[in-house]
Amino acid sequence: MKALEAIKAVSIFQQSVQDWHKKEAPHPNPYPEGSLESTLYQKNHIDTIQWHIEDEIRRPDIALEEVVALKRKIDKLNQDRTDMVEKLDDFVIDMFRSVTPKPDARLNSESPAWLLDRMSILELKIYHMEEQVSRKDASATKEHIAKCQAKLDVLLDQREDLKKCLDELFSDYSQGIKKVKVYRQMKMYNDQNLNPSLYKNQK
Repeated sequence: MKALEAIKAVSIFQQSVQDWHKKEAPHPNPYPEGSLESTLYQKNHIDTIQWHIEDEIRRPDIALEEVVALKRKIDKLNQDRTDMVEKLDDFVIDMFRSVTPKPDARLNSESPAWLLDRMSILELKIYHMEEQVSRKDASATKEHIAKCQAKLDVLLDQREDLKKCLDELFSDYSQGIKKVKVYRQMKMYNDQNLNPSLYKNQK
């Protein structure tokens, strides 16, 4: 499997963000099921849905019952997000399966998929900060727009840095300078057998 280029990953994340915002609703995945592209698109799709639920749960006017329901949706989405990251790491393992690491090959502190996770969420930050910069309503002061533009400039700079980091990491893997090693998240809070609050109340 050919190594993923950062520019392609970012493009897929941007497509997902834009597709969701066309109707502010789920959008069909345009890529073949089971493909790397489909997994990247779905990863960002989950992030996008969670982004807006996180916004909604902070409204001061919603009832407590709705807060609980939204929190449970967030928990489910967090689990889905982790599952998608692990699928992405599986793709990375396959990409470099034939490469033999050098004896002094180094490890990376985060897996490539968790770097992609950061890149996915960054595209949401950029999209929504661009919205703030483009606001025309009366409450959007010049000072507000200027502050948001300054933040947007930082986010755009971060996008370029993370793209470079991903490409350099994949280059190191391909040369055996670094070795691919993945640790699963092993989240416990959604597991009926690992969360004491869940298994102690089971009948």
